[in-house]
Amino acid sequence: MAATSKRKLEDLSVDEFLVSGFDSGDEEHSEEEISFKQNGKSKTSEAQEKAVKKKGKASEHKDQLSRLKSKDPEFYKFLEENDQKLLNFEDSDTSEDEDEQKYHTLPSQLEEASSDDDDENKDSKKKSKSTSIKVTEKMIEGWRAELKNEPTPRLFRQITQAFKAAVATTKGESADECRYSVPDSAVFNALILFCIRDVQPALHRILNLKALEKDQKKLILPSSSSRWQRNQLDIKMYLSGLVQLLSSLTQSTVVAAVLRHANQMVPFFLCLPKQCRQLLKHLIKQWSTGEETVRVLAFLALNKICRNKQDVYLNQILKSMYIAYVRNCKFTSPNALTMISFMQRTLTEMYSLDTQVSYQHGFMYIRQLAIHLRNAMSMKKKETYQAVYNWQYVHCLYLWCRVLSTLHPSVVLEPLIYPLCQVIIGCIKLVPISRYYPLRFHCVRALTLLSASTKTFVPVLPFLLEVLQQEDFNKKPGRMSAKPFNFAVILKLSKTNLQEKAYKDGLIEQIYDLMLEYFHTQACTIGFPELALPTIIQLKAFLKECKVANYSKQIRQLLEKVQENCNHITNRRQRAAFGVADATAVVAWEKQTAEEGTPLTKYYSQWKKLREKEIQLEISGKERMEDLNLPEIKRRKPQEKMEDKKEFKGLFESDSDSDDAHRQFDVLFTEKDGDENSDDDDEGLEDLSDLSGDEDDDDDLEGEERKKTSHSKGKAPKKLSNEDLKEIVEGDEDMVEDLELSDED
Repeated sequence: MAATSKRKLEDLSVDEFLVSGFDSGDEEHSEEEISFKQNGKSKTSEAQEKAVKKKGKASEHKDQLSRLKSKDPEFYKFLEENDQKLLNFEDSDTSEDEDEQKYHTLPSQLEEASSDDDDENKDSKKKSKSTSIKVTEKMIEGWRAELKNEPTPRLFRQITQAFKAAVATTKGESADECRYSVPDSAVFNALILFCIRDVQPALHRILNLKALEKDQKKLILPSSSSRWQRNQLDIKMYLSGLVQLLSSLTQSTVVAAVLRHANQMVPFFLCLPKQCRQLLKHLIKQWSTGEETVRVLAFLALNKICRNKQDVYLNQILKSMYIAYVRNCKFTSPNALTMISFMQRTLTEMYSLDTQVSYQHGFMYIRQLAIHLRNAMSMKKKETYQAVYNWQYVHCLYLWCRVLSTLHPSVVLEPLIYPLCQVIIGCIKLVPISRYYPLRFHCVRALTLLSASTKTFVPVLPFLLEVLQQEDFNKKPGRMSAKPFNFAVILKLSKTNLQEKAYKDGLIEQIYDLMLEYFHTQACTIGFPELALPTIIQLKAFLKECKVANYSKQIRQLLEKVQENCNHITNRRQRAAFGVADATAVVAWEKQTAEEGTPLTKYYSQWKKLREKEIQLEISGKERMEDLNLPEIKRRKPQEKMEDKKEFKGLFESDSDSDDAHRQFDVLFTEKDGDENSDDDDEGLEDLSDLSGDEDDDDDLEGEERKKTSHSKGKAPKKLSNEDLKEIVEGDEDMVEDLELSDED
């Protein structure tokens, strides 16, 4: 019997072995099983089988495993180490009557469909709303009085729950889980205002926190209080509601008020990392897209968080702020330019907190800019050129120039100066055509800033002199322009722009400004005469070729100031008693020269003030000549003249013939006035020098007058001849003189 039982065990699989209950391995059990088969099942065995059937598979399997533990402890231990899922399962009789559950059984009675089924959820919501407490203004006043007298954790919990219910209404969420409900907008405003004003000092009293001293810079974290654990959940709920409220607001004044409160609650946010990360996300969003005051408040909160937990948040914040800066400088306008400048300055201040982290970010992002430039130079496709010649790329270059120039006395960041200069120069040389002159001017301005602050020589002047050589300024413009170009918000010019008069005017103006700025940065150096010599030679050559008086006047003025500064530096060098190799003496000499001032620096300070006023006028959309208070010529419309003649018709009957003649002259003059008024006022100011060429037009006008007067119905007055009429029409000769303004004007 034992042999047969052993043979049967060998033939069994693992699943059959586990299901068999491990009874086949025992000789006594096998003999009993055979005897049961031969003699039939007894009554007790039938009862056991019925009980096993009633048992679920889960309980049956657990009984088998319990028997396995007693009979084969080594195998059970192996299962515990390698297969915990097999042993740990819920002991629930889910498989009870499993065969019956396989098939769907019809109910004894079918339920009738009622319209009330859809309204069950609404009824439950109404019940929950009826159980919630409605917040009133009287209740808020009571909370305010209690907070001032003696704030308690229980009172703060009530206020937090009411604040949570109020915030839930801003996003349209149901406040079913909240204890309170805010039914009215007036109550909502009163509750939010109460929380913004009174919660923060009340929390300090509840947690028994000391007030900060004047000289103390580091914050006292609320987690250091012994009462922090008891109130942590309520504070967490309040801060989560505050972040949710900040994300749902749109009005700038309300956002500014909530940000001021969030700035006060920064110590509490620092103790809760999850809520702090949520706050940082919304602060960076407001810093990059909000209004002016909102941006400033968001930056103050970001700076406060970084200064107190620099190791945890600085790297993440710098990365997020840089990405937000790049995303929001895609388009540039006069209004957006101030916001972009604000982001550059504030981001530079954040980079100044840790130069080691700033070097890692600067190296990575400058390398990224260099990769884009390398792809454009190697592939030479339109897509790769567009990856470099766009506002985001230019603003990123200017940002890193500002960072390196502001944090200059830094040994850590100094190695980034050379690769950044190479990237900017490569950007200028990528597509050196006239359509991209505005982009060239932006790059030159960035290099000038970097060179002046880091005391590094960068060859900027050749890129400006190249414009004077390539462009033909003597060629007359193909078309007149309405307004001057604002090169500060332009990267690329169209083909029609290149034909306008304002294009060449703007080029001369930009070259004048950029050369003067660069020479001002080098005005006190001991090698200024040698630096300026090639520029002086090329400017003189330009003056010989240029025949336009306005362009020659500006370049000649620049040349005179540069030569005057060269003479000043040369005279001071002749009196020096040290050699060129003495670096310390050279530095001291340059410092003394800067303190005393040079002719170029004095002129630059006056010019800068006037130039800033002009730029502000251009940004505001006004004309530059507005401050001169020039007299305005007010012309009467032809309709008003006709109305006057209709009103006084019949008073002077004898002048009817002369009226017809005068009406013809009025028509002639109104036609010409209409043509002149169709153009902008700027064209009239720009074409003052071309008045001498209008004599042919006057002759044509006289011919038209003769034709129209010959066909007139009435007779002209006999006292005036045609020659007299010519003299009246022509009038005196116009005197055109240049406006002479003093330095103060």
